[in-house]
Formats: sequence, structure tokens, C-alpha cells
Amino acid sequence: MTIESPYVMQFAATRNTDVGRVGGKNASLGEMISQLKKQGIRVPDGFAITAQAYWAFLEHNALKERIEKALAKLKQDKSNLGAVGKAIRDLFKATEFPEQIRQELFAAYRALGKGKRTVAVAVRSSATAEDLPDASFAGQQESFLNITGETSLIEACRRCYASLFTDRAIAYRENNGFKHMDVALSVGVQTMVRSDKAGAGVMFSIDTETGFPDAVLINAAWGLGEAVVQGTVDPDEYMVYKPFLANKRRVPIIEKSCGKKAEKVIYSKGNASPIATRRTTKKEQSSFVLDDKDILQLARWACSIEKHYGRAMDMEWAKDGISGELFIVQARPETVQSRKEASGLQRFSLKSKGKLLAQGYSVGDAIAVGKVFRLDSPDEIERFPKGAILVTSNTDPDWVPLMKRAAAIITDHGGRTSHAAIVSRELGLPAIVGCSDATQVLKTGQEITVSCAEGEEGFVYSGIGEFSVASIDAQKIPQTRTKVMLNLANPAAALRWWRLPADGIGLARMEFMINNIIKIHPLALTRAAEVRSAKVRKQIADLTASYADKEQYFVDTLAHGVAKIAAASYPHPVILRMSDFKSNEYANLIGGQQFEPQEANPMIGWRGASRYYSEDYRDGFALECRAVRKVREEIGFDNVIVMIPFCRTLDEADKVLKEMGRNGLKRGKSGLEVYVMCEVPSNVILAREFAQRFDGFSIGSNDLTQLTLGIDRDSERLASLFSEEDGAVIASIEQVIAKVHRAGRKIGLCGQAPSNRPAFARLLVKADIDSVSVTPDSFVGVKQSIAKQERK
Repeated sequence: MTIESPYVMQFAATRNTDVGRVGGKNASLGEMISQLKKQGIRVPDGFAITAQAYWAFLEHNALKERIEKALAKLKQDKSNLGAVGKAIRDLFKATEFPEQIRQELFAAYRALGKGKRTVAVAVRSSATAEDLPDASFAGQQESFLNITGETSLIEACRRCYASLFTDRAIAYRENNGFKHMDVALSVGVQTMVRSDKAGAGVMFSIDTETGFPDAVLINAAWGLGEAVVQGTVDPDEYMVYKPFLANKRRVPIIEKSCGKKAEKVIYSKGNASPIATRRTTKKEQSSFVLDDKDILQLARWACSIEKHYGRAMDMEWAKDGISGELFIVQARPETVQSRKEASGLQRFSLKSKGKLLAQGYSVGDAIAVGKVFRLDSPDEIERFPKGAILVTSNTDPDWVPLMKRAAAIITDHGGRTSHAAIVSRELGLPAIVGCSDATQVLKTGQEITVSCAEGEEGFVYSGIGEFSVASIDAQKIPQTRTKVMLNLANPAAALRWWRLPADGIGLARMEFMINNIIKIHPLALTRAAEVRSAKVRKQIADLTASYADKEQYFVDTLAHGVAKIAAASYPHPVILRMSDFKSNEYANLIGGQQFEPQEANPMIGWRGASRYYSEDYRDGFALECRAVRKVREEIGFDNVIVMIPFCRTLDEADKVLKEMGRNGLKRGKSGLEVYVMCEVPSNVILAREFAQRFDGFSIGSNDLTQLTLGIDRDSERLASLFSEEDGAVIASIEQVIAKVHRAGRKIGLCGQAPSNRPAFARLLVKADIDSVSVTPDSFVGVKQSIAKQERK
């Protein structure tokens, strides 16, 4: 049955051009039903009660004058917003729909239910202003789910009309200069999807945190989608790499995290409300809402919808628990990240400053101002106000969620390679580490300026200083013959830097992902039966609850982390260093104490290559290899290059390559390249022989300096002697570059020195190095310094 009238329009008859008649939500639903159905995109059917019906409703009940009279009181006293809003909403309670609209509404409802009078529908508000096509009223009006029967439908429509005058809607129009009586309301009536028996959520065709355009972001929770939309539940999060979706042999999921999903919204029977919130079961909390097939299907739909509309889109989806089918229930333009300017390409300059309070190592080149919030434990995250400056003794992986909320970070302890420094760089936050007395001199609530824009030293000043920020046009960053790549480790921050014109990732640290995301010692998974501690077994069970196969937890989690870093740089090379924990660092992982030896000097002990072929770790290395295979062969990032750290001898190199082959990573197969870190003097002395076994070299300047000068790089007492620019170190670097080039191989440097001192980068250019890998915050400065040297 086709319903055609000025008051009711079927979704299938509406187009995007009908926003003035039925609002953005309803016009978009009609657009998808009519234009995208042939692509297999399912949208629940329904109809819209037009804006014209709203005006007829107001006239029939003589509401317009009474609403205007109530709003006049707001002009006199804006503090009575709540009273004015309530008074207007109360006017709608004693109203009736004009008989013609009522009959047409019921006819459309019966047609939707194929003659039934009790079909369950969602009733959603869709505000519109015919003369204000660019106005956005999203999220201000009410929606009602699981509405059944004609009486309930009429009441829901009446409540939608009243919600045009919620306090937040009135305030929005007041603040944005819209005339209240220029805005009408259309109501969408849409068949319910039985997601109460499955799951639902939201989806974006762009990464909402960074604006990265090649990702689809999906959030999912059990039950109806209201819990995700309203933000009352911690949902699953999935991310898919869009360019690989066309290849059906690939599974380009680059993030898959299981949310707590403590509650779900379901149908309610016999209660005053048609929906109810219930606690989820432990099994639901530890299970993914969507399998890989559904994730990829939604991602493909997101790409099709984005292509049709020609812009990034914000969508809501639902899965029917009875039929197993997926549906798109709403789609609107994404309006935040898609409009943002390039971030991360800025230069800061301090113009005024107060008294110097503390100083330490500078991380990043930014400036932040705000109030101090001193914390001793990450468990206090709920107390930490977003945008405050975190002051603490030191950080570890448990601090990362809290660090994301901070404007800047200051620690008493740590150096440039500490956890706080690494995470801050990748989050793009200014940080000052190793202050020694910050927690003593800085007090919660104190206003300060954190300056990391004055060189290698970072300074904390009292008060709110003035500073300027100059944007850097990525198009004007100079081209260089020497490749400039990035050092990255944190998948959560990797996409932040996608706008930088880098030549790839010169160092992706696997151990950071193991430590911060996986958290479990690999042998505690491969040898689970040997784990003695009941506490450790419970920790492992909690972390791996989503996986029946506990080893697969390690493989999938690591693979998705690596893939997310690779996605930020594809198709440029991503050099992934296999795990380079020292034994004392491995011991700090969950279950690690049992499987690690006590070493007097772990820095030059059982680390890197020596672990991979050892009977005491080889099954842990096998998990690392499985993750790399998944990244390259299943997900599809064949730009990933494997790099072996701390490879001391040629015999050791042969053993590692053989071990990799046993685990399906054969050098040369499917284009796999294998690099070696150059950080032990033997790598320099026997560079020609190592070049026969590896495709490339990457100089680790920290360890090479340590072992060339015989200085423990963690020794504070000897810190003044530690220098990558010492003559002996420079001679070693120049020597190995020449030898590697004569052997026809590539060589770069991934140490910290070029990031901290552009002059060191110029030395490398003089030595004819192929690439330099730096921290993202120092990329622009290093690139400019290298360009200047190349011009000479």
C-alpha cells in the first residue's frame, strides 16, 4: 500500500532533497532504501510524518501563540529556562491530532505491519527548518523504541513534538540565533530490528579520534543500540582498513577490543516503559558482539554509504537476533574530524613565563597550560579532570588510559626512553620527565605552564604563560633524498600521525605492544599448565576471557596492534622489530617471574636474537611469528619488514633465520624482507658477512654507543660520558654505512639521537645514510635540517 499525502511520506518515496519536509534522519533513510538497496544494504522500512503535519498539529491545538508567549518569558530572564521548557512541554499533554493526520498515520502503520495493528516500531524525532537547510539539531530531541499499537504510537508522536522544546533544544537555538518557530519536527516511524536478542551500535567511515580516512570504526554492545548511542556502556571496538576490503581473501581488521558491556537495553514486558536496562551475563561481557564476517560486512556497507554521499558518515546499525541479518538504521554526515585541519604540524613559541618551578628532559616540542593534578596511582582515573596536567612519580602501562585525558605530563623519574616519554610522544602530549622533585614542588590546583619548546630541557613555570602556535603546511615540508621515517610503538596513537609525509615506519617496537596491550608473558600462555600461581592464572583468565585458545589471544592482539601501525603508513615500509625485552623486563609481565632467569646485567644478557632459537623461549617466539604471518598474509600488510635485534654472531643469525622459517616466515617468500639491528660492535666489524644474511640494517645508536664506549646507558653517574657523537661511535657508524652499501644493502638509523639533536642527523647525511627514523614530534625539524644539509 502506498501512502501519499502532505502529512505522511513513505521512506521509499523520500530523497535527500526532502530534508525540509521530513528532516535529515528521515530523508537519509529514504535515500538509502531507494538508492542503496541494490548494493545489498538493508534498511528497515518505515514512513515519516512530515513537518507540514507538525504545523497542522500546532494550529489544530492553538499552540503556536501559547508557545510564543511562554518563550517571551525567556527573553526577560534566561535563568528560568527550566520552567519555560517544562511549561511548553506540558502544553502538548492535552492535545489531539487532527483527524486526517490521525487516520493517515494509522493507515501507514498498518501498511508497515502488513495489516497488523501491533507491529513494534521505533519512533524518532527529526527536526528540520525549511529555510535553514544547514542547521544541525541532531541529538536534541527524543526517540522511543519498541512502540506497539496505535494508541502508543500516537502518544510517542506527541512526545516527539514536545521534545522540540527540551531545555537543551531551546538553549541550542537561543545560542545559535535560530528562531524557535522557524523549526519544525518530522517524526520517523521505523520497523524495529530485534537487536534486543543480538546487538547494535554505531559506525563511522573515518577514525573519529584522528580523522584518518582509510578506517571504519565500529562500536558494538548487546541489546538495543541506545546504550552505545547514549554512552552508558563500554562497547566492543573494531576498526577495519578500508583499502583492503575489495580483496575478499583479506581480513583487514586492524583493531578488535572486547568492551565490558556491563548492561544491555532490551524489550520490556508488562512494565510502564517498553524498554528496560538489564545486567549482562559474564559470558556476554567476555564475548565479542560481532564475528569477523559481520564486522567486514558492516565496513563494506560503510564504504558504500560514504561513496554514495560523497563524505564521511556517522551510522547506526543493528543485528536481528532472530534472522541474523544486519541493518543500517540511521546515517548522517560526520561533522567533527572530517572538518578538522591537519593536526600535529605545529610549532610552539613561548612569549611570557613566570617563575621557574621545575625542569627535566623535554619530550615533544609543544607547550601546555593548565592546572596541576597530582596522582600516585592510575586507579584514581575517575578523579582526574580531562585537560589537567598530570604530575606523578613515574608511569607504567596502567597509566595509559589516564594519560590520554591529560594536557601534559610531568614525572619525577625517567629518561627520554621511559614509558612516560614514549607514550607522550605518540599521544602528541608535551611531557617533562626526570624532574626529581616535581611531586614535591607542584600542588594540585596550581596553574602552571609546561614548556617543551626550548630545546632538550623542559621547563615548568608558574602561572598561565602566553605562547603562540604556528601551523606548518605539510605540502611545504621539503623533500629529501634521505628518507625520514617514524619511530612508533603505540597502536592507539599510530593513526594520529597519518598526515605527516613520512617515508614509512623505521622502528615499530613489538615489546611495547606486548607490555602495554597483551601484558602476559608468552610462555605463560604456551605453557599454561606449568603456571603455578593461582593469582597469575586468574589474571590470565580475565585478560583472555574472549578466547578459548589462549595462545590465539597473544597472536590476534599483537597482530591487530602491528596492523594498526602498518595502516598508518601503507604502502610505505614498516620495520617491525621482534621483541627486545631484557630478562628483567620479561619477568615483569604477568606470569613472567616463573620463566625468566635472574641476571646480574640484563642489558647485555639474554635478549634479542639469543632468545628466539633457545629451547627456553622458542615457543614464545613462535607466537610472535604467527602474529607477523597474520599481519602480512591474512590482514594484508605486506609492507611489514621483520627486524632482528641484538644479533651478536653470524651463527646466531643463521639460527634465527632457520627458526623463522620453521614458523612460516622464510626470508624472500612472498616478498618478506628481514633486517638486522646494528647495535653490537660485531655487526660493524662483520657487516659484509651479516649483509649476506639480511636485507638491510638499522643502527640502534643507544646500544651501539653503550657497547662502543663501555657505558651502561641507564647509569646516571656516567650520563655525562654517554654521547652518540663521540668520535669512536661516529667512526663505527661511518664504517658500517660504507660496508653495507658496498654489499648492496640498505641501512638506516632508528636511535633517539636524531630526534633530540638535528645536528646528529646532519652527520648521518654526510655519511650517506639511506634513512633516519625519528619520533613524530621531531619529524618536521629533522626533515628541515636534513634538507639543509643535502643542499650543501
